[in-house]
Amino acid sequence: MSLERIDPAGLALARGFSHAVAATGGRLVLLAGQTALDAAGTVVAGGLPEQFERALTNLLAALRAAGGGPEHLARVTVYATDVGAYRAHARELGRIWRRLAGREYPAMAVVGVVRLWDEEAMVELDGLAVLP
Repeated sequence: MSLERIDPAGLALARGFSHAVAATGGRLVLLAGQTALDAAGTVVAGGLPEQFERALTNLLAALRAAGGGPEHLARVTVYATDVGAYRAHARELGRIWRRLAGREYPAMAVVGVVRLWDEEAMVELDGLAVLP
């Protein structure tokens, strides 16, 4: 299995994501949306960075349970209830991503939403991974 991260010269510089990811071979794992729920089913205290960290931790836990790691992520979609706040915290969220998932970025999108299933949640992440 291999993931090839593709960032064409004619597109804007990709920072914190890849423009395209091509997957060859392997096992496809679809990861359900994860918010900042703790093991008791309560949204963690704090603001957007704390919620992002927990949601990413939850996503990676599901991926590890399927036998994969962050390097296997081909695509992640971030759903944010306040895209302006997400942009304002982008540097901090990037540091959290790099600490938990490394520097091999999947294809990504941030989508603004009115609200999430868990009313207190500010962010949700889902993904697609390709495992060997």
